[in-house]
Amino acid sequence: MKAQEIFDAIEELAPLRFQEDYDNAGVQVGDPLTQVSGVLLCTDVTPAVLQEAIERGFNVVISHHPLIFRGLKKIAGRTQVERMVATAIKHDIIVYSAHTNMDNTPADGVSFKMAEKLGLTDVELLDPHRDAGTFAGDAPVLYGSGVVGNTSLISAGDLMVKVRNAFGVKAIRYSGDAATMVTRVALCGGAGSFLIDKAIAAGAQIFLTGDMKYHDFMGHEHEIVLADMGHYESEQFTKEIFYDIIQKKNPNFAAAFAREERNPINYIS
Repeated sequence: MKAQEIFDAIEELAPLRFQEDYDNAGVQVGDPLTQVSGVLLCTDVTPAVLQEAIERGFNVVISHHPLIFRGLKKIAGRTQVERMVATAIKHDIIVYSAHTNMDNTPADGVSFKMAEKLGLTDVELLDPHRDAGTFAGDAPVLYGSGVVGNTSLISAGDLMVKVRNAFGVKAIRYSGDAATMVTRVALCGGAGSFLIDKAIAAGAQIFLTGDMKYHDFMGHEHEIVLADMGHYESEQFTKEIFYDIIQKKNPNFAAAFAREERNPINYIS
């Protein structure tokens, strides 16, 4: 199987046109027409993940976060990204990323996976947009950020405990009343504070996301519980989406989760 066949399957769910203007999803390094020996799946491409791919004989790495996010003018080993690009080229490793296009897909994307882990029902996009269908003759579709769904009656505090257990979260920062009873939950993988007003408008009693700033927590204490579960924690299961896509295409294909992947954020408890 050629790498492009796998990338095409991912983009069938999450077309590159769904990515934000600032993003750099897609092939990062290498020739997508190369035959694949194995695929290593991760959230972030790190030196340890690349070394694992080399040692396991996998020549494709698929990540959520792009290895190359900002433009590179040189590959001279001055930065970690430059060194990783050089390593990938030296060892004929193809690096591919599905970032905000996977965040924004109208079904089965990052936030939908979060909702699945929490057992939410009637899940729908929190901030839908209509694709005008002007790309290569594609029909108009809805896509967008975050999701909102329903849950059995539970307190916000108990729901956050459920999140802690399901996502392995070491700390959740929140504002509002943990005793608030919840039946409707808004979620956004990664940095989702820009969706606070949308979560309130959707009738959610709690909004779970990552990367909330101090002032993001203020001003809504009587409208909604705001909870920051961490950026990596919220997106860590994106690699399961990749795995399911690959297995559906070829159940016998060698695809594996990176053993060396680590949350870049550490906690002292």
